[in-house]
Amino acid sequence: MRATASHRPRGALSLLSVFPQVPMAASEAETAQQQLDEIEALSSIYGEDWCIVDEDEKIYCIKISDCLEQPKWTLCLQVVLPPGYPAAEPPIYQLNASWLRGQDYVELANSLEEIYVQNLGESILYLWVEKIREVLIEKAQSSDPAEPDIKKTSEEVDEDNENGFLLDYQPVQEDSVKMLNFITSESQEDEELPSIHHGNPITDRRSTFQAHLAPVVTPRQVKRVLEKLYENKKIASATHNIYAYRIYCGDKQTFLQDCEDDGETAAGGRLLHLMQILNVHNVLVVVSRWYGGILLGPDRFKHINNCARAILVEYNYVRSVEESSKQVGKSKRIKKDNKKRMEH
Repeated sequence: MRATASHRPRGALSLLSVFPQVPMAASEAETAQQQLDEIEALSSIYGEDWCIVDEDEKIYCIKISDCLEQPKWTLCLQVVLPPGYPAAEPPIYQLNASWLRGQDYVELANSLEEIYVQNLGESILYLWVEKIREVLIEKAQSSDPAEPDIKKTSEEVDEDNENGFLLDYQPVQEDSVKMLNFITSESQEDEELPSIHHGNPITDRRSTFQAHLAPVVTPRQVKRVLEKLYENKKIASATHNIYAYRIYCGDKQTFLQDCEDDGETAAGGRLLHLMQILNVHNVLVVVSRWYGGILLGPDRFKHINNCARAILVEYNYVRSVEESSKQVGKSKRIKKDNKKRMEH
């Protein structure tokens, strides 16, 4: 785990400032149908590796590996489909893997952007996925001694094992806290502990999910909140404590952000991506999951995001759907009134 400071996640958004957009040639209905057809095809091709993070916001995620059995290299591709994709806009994307950094990241991102440019106006997600898989296979077959970081394994990754047994779980939450020592200083030891809020739990097939939220403005506060949460025996005993945070650095006009899966593969990255889409900052969100013995498959990611979104709405980091609808209605009424005044 490492904190990153960035204006925005590197991805297809950067293409808009480099390459001209394709002129709008398809109607909204045609574009929506193209997106639907592509999503259905990808879901059929990749099965449970393809996950819907937020259907309303068109956020999707796919776990890609170098092979089906005992994969060595894996990567999570998250995409957001804007209204103009594929006819006029590229997908917004994010690449998540513990080993992906530096030159590896740059080369892979450049490859995806090249595919977009070569296929303007076409559906490209399948091409992106297979390009990433090709890179992973090349890494697995190369003599490169570097290996991906080995983290605690989620109990759900063993879904297809014929014996149906679950991997033994050993809680290692303290490791997540220790990692933050690298980005905190001794001068911040007396920093005030932020208030911590707890959301309403969601229970599905004996698994329970609960979100926790704290306002934070420094990495030290993130560390202190995590330490405080793990003092609670119930939270410390959770199968997974997934978290993500975003801190806005006004002097540099950048974001300090990071996430942790805590064994629930790709869950931390998805949670962070949700926070980026919602444009929230100066906040830490932790989602605890207590596994109940029944595998939930992709539904677990839906519950994690729903918990996170609910607590962000509850504490006014995000407007609720109802409030957003009211604001839109109010804006329409204002525009209508202004139009009437101009006519008179």
